[in-house]
Amino acid sequence: MSHSYPQLIDDLNAAIATLRVGAPGPMKAFGGLAREALAPGALDVMTKELMAIAIAIATRCDGCIGFHVKAAIRAGATREQVLETVSLAIYMGAGPSMIYAAETLRAFDELGPAGGEPKL
Repeated sequence: MSHSYPQLIDDLNAAIATLRVGAPGPMKAFGGLAREALAPGALDVMTKELMAIAIAIATRCDGCIGFHVKAAIRAGATREQVLETVSLAIYMGAGPSMIYAAETLRAFDELGPAGGEPKL
């Protein structure tokens, strides 16, 4: 798991761009699903991104952690909010989730500026 989250996101974005060309229909449908699921409603975008982080930890998806931490930062999430989110994921997923929770904090620290304030 020793990788840079900014680099991982760049690599995945390039791979996803290739996938969009090769499978435009499914990728367009997935993009629509993502937009609808993350649209503000009864829950705001930041809350939804924090939920996505917890799910990413539970499913052990490195790329998902990177993408959703970056989106949570854009939505205004603080390091303290991410810590509460990963604490819940650890509780629900035990040891494996603890490892991915540590990775999530590393992603936050790599993708946000020093001091935990969102990078815009």
